[in-house]
Amino acid sequence: MAVNQEPQVFLFLSELLGRKIVDSEGRPVGRVLDLAGNLGETYPPVTEVLLRSAASGKIALLPWRHLSMVGDALVAQSLQPEDLREPALRPGELFLKETLLDKQVVDTDGAKIRRVNDLQFLKTLKILYLVHVDVGFHGLLRRVGLVRPTGFVLRTLFDYQMTDQLISWKFVQPVSSPDLLRLTVAQNRLSHMHPADLADIIEELDIHNRSAVFRSLDVETAAETLEETDPKIQVSLIEGLELANASDIIEEMSLPEAADLLGDLPKDKAEGILKEMERDVAEDVKELLAHPEEVAGGLMTTSVLSFAPAKTVQEAMATIRREAEDADLIYYLYVVDAEERLLGVLSLRDLIVAAPETTLAELMDTRIVAVNIEEKKNRIAEDFAKYGILAMPVVDDDNRFKGVILFKNLLELVAPQLGR
Repeated sequence: MAVNQEPQVFLFLSELLGRKIVDSEGRPVGRVLDLAGNLGETYPPVTEVLLRSAASGKIALLPWRHLSMVGDALVAQSLQPEDLREPALRPGELFLKETLLDKQVVDTDGAKIRRVNDLQFLKTLKILYLVHVDVGFHGLLRRVGLVRPTGFVLRTLFDYQMTDQLISWKFVQPVSSPDLLRLTVAQNRLSHMHPADLADIIEELDIHNRSAVFRSLDVETAAETLEETDPKIQVSLIEGLELANASDIIEEMSLPEAADLLGDLPKDKAEGILKEMERDVAEDVKELLAHPEEVAGGLMTTSVLSFAPAKTVQEAMATIRREAEDADLIYYLYVVDAEERLLGVLSLRDLIVAAPETTLAELMDTRIVAVNIEEKKNRIAEDFAKYGILAMPVVDDDNRFKGVILFKNLLELVAPQLGR
């Protein structure tokens, strides 16, 4: 015997709003004003219908599970007075029209800000799931009832067929409020985006939503995103945070980026953040702040690994495994003497292929390309181009090793001039 299954039906919010609800005898119950659902779900099920009562004119909530669709009407089966309740949502529920329609969302698949023109639901087994967001012109026309006449004109005059522009809900991250972002934090799609894409998204948002999105990110993602964001926006985002939160994020940034940001902040704010930071990290940042941004000392990071020449490959590898997570660079390793004078350099590849008992003195290359701590950016850029290296060691007048300039940090400084 065949099983009688309810067919799957796609419905748009614009088709449901204003729809009449009747009881099993055909008597009017009310009209749909909004739908409520739990946006914390992967595909949120509709839980309640917000309606205006036909009898009293009051606003009330009716559980969706009591409704079935018959033609253009929604039928409330075996409706009891207690089924209608005050329009107070349960924890985790939100009104979908109020929360999403005409609001900004992030398309995390396309890394773009979108405006929601309609919502598409899938009705299956008497459950209504939110499955797509409509961000196209077709959705806007549907809401105002102009799909047919506009579609006819476009087909007749331009041979153009309008289609829905839908984004799967699994790629949608609402940004309308901090509360909404926190509600979906368990599967916050923003944290899975590339930091450069996320920075572009944040820069597109207005200041309120920008701050809301940034506050929703975990510390590591926030730090990575901040490094990719315009300096002026960096300042506005950090200024809006408590000192403890700001220090946690800045500690996760690379030292040059952290120093640049703190240098752009108001003095009181920067000093407050430095006091909240771990002492060793704060000292490293202060050292960079002591140098102008456009010389080697202001471009370098001090978060690099250096070793004594007598260290063996095995010992160096153990140190790298232990400390690499906190270093800004591990591809190049630097060899220094007891007075921190730079003796040589070797690559991580050299270390991997060497015998464990080999000393670094035997492996290191003594033909070192380094720059003085007061060297200007243009000369540094020339050396990077000439020698084709990924990082440049920085020394003082006594050849003491002070840090390393990463090509990325130099590029950010000189790139604006490349098109001149």
